[in-house]
Amino acid sequence: MQNKFKAVLLAAALLTSSGAAFAEDSFWSWLIDFSRQKEVQPVTNKVYQEECGSCHFAYPAGLLPGKSWAKLLDEKALEDHFGENASLDTDTLKEIREYAMENAAEKSWFKRSRKIALATAEGEAPLRITEVRYIKRKHHDIPEKMIKGNKDVKSQSYCNACHTKADKGIFDNDTVSIPNFPDWD
Repeated sequence: MQNKFKAVLLAAALLTSSGAAFAEDSFWSWLIDFSRQKEVQPVTNKVYQEECGSCHFAYPAGLLPGKSWAKLLDEKALEDHFGENASLDTDTLKEIREYAMENAAEKSWFKRSRKIALATAEGEAPLRITEVRYIKRKHHDIPEKMIKGNKDVKSQSYCNACHTKADKGIFDNDTVSIPNFPDWD
């Protein structure tokens, strides 16, 4: 027991000694940022961003579980990707698939991704983010006229039409601005 106490005292001394500035600026900032990771990790892979983002919003990988990404990023599936041929060369597909699988909802420490992982743990893998139970629940109170009837939104699959910080992985309610409905919240 005394050894554990000594280890704790040593750790406290190191954190409060001459390296305190480092600890303040580095460790504590990191810890605070880490504990606030309540959204999803933004897209960090340039190839993923360029290839997927050339046709639609490059969805953060943490919005779907790995089993969904595995289905979506299959060679055959990409030949008919929601009505479009999104085929990729072997190396590009490999990089995008690895990135999506490594950053899928169940592998993330971000709070919203963890909720998505729980919502998709059982049952069939959703192919659309809008099919995820958690996402459906978050959007259930938005009238259809604000989405499908809105020429600037069209469908929930255009996340970045309303989520003003979607490219940063932030989907909080206070960053939502529905086009043509400025007073709705």
